[in-house]
Amino acid sequence: MRFGRVRSGLVESVEDASVIAMDASHNVLFSSGDPDRPVFYRSAIKPFQALAATRTGRTLPDEHLAISCASHGGFPVHLGIVTAILEDHGLSVDDLRCPRDRPLAARAHDLQVAHGNTRRERRFHNCSGKHAGWLAACTVAGWDTATYLDPDHPLQQSIVDIMRDVSGLEPEPVGVDGCGAPTLRGSTRGLANAFIRLGTDPELAPIAGAVNRFGALVADNLGPDGRTALWWGGPLKVGAEGLLGMTRGDVTIATKSHSGRPGVAVAAALVTANRIGVLPQAMVDALRDEMRPPVVGGDHVVGHLELIEA
Repeated sequence: MRFGRVRSGLVESVEDASVIAMDASHNVLFSSGDPDRPVFYRSAIKPFQALAATRTGRTLPDEHLAISCASHGGFPVHLGIVTAILEDHGLSVDDLRCPRDRPLAARAHDLQVAHGNTRRERRFHNCSGKHAGWLAACTVAGWDTATYLDPDHPLQQSIVDIMRDVSGLEPEPVGVDGCGAPTLRGSTRGLANAFIRLGTDPELAPIAGAVNRFGALVADNLGPDGRTALWWGGPLKVGAEGLLGMTRGDVTIATKSHSGRPGVAVAAALVTANRIGVLPQAMVDALRDEMRPPVVGGDHVVGHLELIEA
């Protein structure tokens, strides 16, 4: 799938994306680009990383489970739930091993600055909820909390096994994600296979429900993925470098922006969903800017990201 970034009538740049849509029986409804091209799954597989934690017997309220699957914006509600997960399991923010960072959402960053906090902190990292959930699982299972990011740690090995099962692909050798955790490899098709399981497997139902119900905790709901999640009606998750998976009912869509732009991945997913007839008109109307991201000149919209080739 190819998009052109059009400014004042001229295509300034071209964006390519791989897309695949499947039904619950893994029949391909639509495909474009190369959905078998190797990718790192990055944060798109946080729901399955959360499954490894819940299999230890760790139980969390839905809001806490959603934060465990989140790439959150760093708003006070996100920070409060991360802290609560840790404190409920006898841990503190000092146990987190994700990097020190500033809040991902610009408004959350500005809020901290307005209160005089310009420090970089581990709890601000958009993956701190995942790390807090992993640490909680380690305390339940009796695993070492200092080495939970080691690829040989039992928690990380469990994630490898889960992704092998749900994606149908070999997820190794692993890389290193931006948060310091192991990141597994696969393909856009493999992500779609996994999200079919997310929408159909009873074991994953609590995680799918939490991600769907609390989309504003899972993402910055001011961004294209968060806005889309509020309307989609099923679990949706992006990963760094423009990877996205979403499922609802009998349709699952996975997209990969080859430029790494998440807005392109969201646009490709929405264009695909509309093409196969699963977007109600109200959703098309509400998400026009996500389907055709505007190009701005000065204070005015002077073009859009336009589909060139399906």
